[in-house]
Amino acid sequence: MKNKIYPIIFKLFLFLYMGLVCAGAAFAANSGGEGASPLDLTGTGFGLLALLFFVIAYALVINEEFLHLRKSKPVIVAAGAIWMLVGMAYLMHGDSVTAGTALRHNILEYAEIMLFLLSAMTYINTMEERDVFNALRARMVSAGYSLRKIYWISGVLAFFISSVADNLTTALLMAAITLAVGTGYPGFVVVSCINIVVAANAGGAFSPFGDITTLMVWQKGIVKFHEFFDLFLPALVNWLVPAILMSFAIPKAQPKAMSETIHVKQGGFVIIGLFVFTLAMTVSCHQFLHLPPALGMMTGLGLLQIHGYFLKRNDHARQRALPNQPELEPFGLDIYTNPHDRPFDIFNSLRRVEWDTLLFFYGVVLCVGGLGALGYLTLLSQTMYADLGPTTANILVGLLSSVVDNIPVMFAVLSMNPDMSHGQWLLVTLTAGVGGSLLSIGSAAGVAVMGQARGTYTFFAHLKWSWAIALGYAASIWVHFLLNADLM
Repeated sequence: MKNKIYPIIFKLFLFLYMGLVCAGAAFAANSGGEGASPLDLTGTGFGLLALLFFVIAYALVINEEFLHLRKSKPVIVAAGAIWMLVGMAYLMHGDSVTAGTALRHNILEYAEIMLFLLSAMTYINTMEERDVFNALRARMVSAGYSLRKIYWISGVLAFFISSVADNLTTALLMAAITLAVGTGYPGFVVVSCINIVVAANAGGAFSPFGDITTLMVWQKGIVKFHEFFDLFLPALVNWLVPAILMSFAIPKAQPKAMSETIHVKQGGFVIIGLFVFTLAMTVSCHQFLHLPPALGMMTGLGLLQIHGYFLKRNDHARQRALPNQPELEPFGLDIYTNPHDRPFDIFNSLRRVEWDTLLFFYGVVLCVGGLGALGYLTLLSQTMYADLGPTTANILVGLLSSVVDNIPVMFAVLSMNPDMSHGQWLLVTLTAGVGGSLLSIGSAAGVAVMGQARGTYTFFAHLKWSWAIALGYAASIWVHFLLNADLM
């Protein structure tokens, strides 16, 4: 089936590309060159074709689960096609500089965030490899807590862990605990998974490290590090309101404690300390030295690599001490057939980074940047922020992020850079972060947990509680206006 889909898509792109480029060329020929001034190309063949490329690419992203086509692939292709159209459009208007300058600016923005995420993801993967998260899970499932207690503990941990780790990893960890202790209680598994997804998304909204969207806002310099904590109580309310309502559906049962003991591997606690130090160094570099956050994170990654060097030497020394072991090359890995027996290697953690997410982010940044160069973001900013007003627009951003990934939505808002108060920037940061909880497909955490609890936690199971999540969404906005009225 997939072999038939790809040629069809290719032919569709080629046909539309050739047809509309000709229309754009005709328009450019009639309009004449106008130099390097900003152009409104939204109604031209170039603009319409670029928009169509983006729509088709995002349609493929939305249908990733059915097509099994990784989401990064269509947006990368669309990004290249859109910027080629931008380059041709500006060149036909006599401007050979603006398009290249704008593209380099977009690439620089992406590079800074990508390096930050690369370091953070490597730290998380390394802590996972050292069994830090497995040890936490084993301790909870062996404690013999009631279902109600597990529900609240997993929610609290998801809320706070996601403020420093990504919401995807956090949700998967907590969902694993829920599935382990909730065997035979499908109703508990459903509400607990929803609780975890909502908590993970809400926890990421009050910290610059919690979500890609908050990281973009912080790195852009719009909201300072300490100012994100103005969203702590609104984010907490966003989780607590549906959590309290759903808690009445939890059966009063005490599942049998599972006997499971997992110890953190050598160096695991040092890695946790290095991660905390790296975050502190990153904040200090950005706040006091006004350097990009990526510098602090990459320096921390270097420290992790050095620590990994000593872990690797210790693993080799242990292997040599075992009887009947072959003579080893200093850092050879090929003689080991079982990955668990291999000496520690930091580059294994680097290989396991979410490259699909990082490349998807590249495609999104360039697609949105290209549409901005063609005038679409100016048009969208006028429609949303000038005509509807910032409050209505920012609330709609949250609702939109429940259907469309919040990364392109927030990047579009940042690219539009509407003139609004600091309180409104905090509002859009909040809504973009927590709006994805309204539907199970609205966030990476929801999609991942659906796959983990396949057949139990489903789209429609989540939809049954969307009214409670919507109440939390509305309550969090109300609390933000109440507490941060002086910033609005």
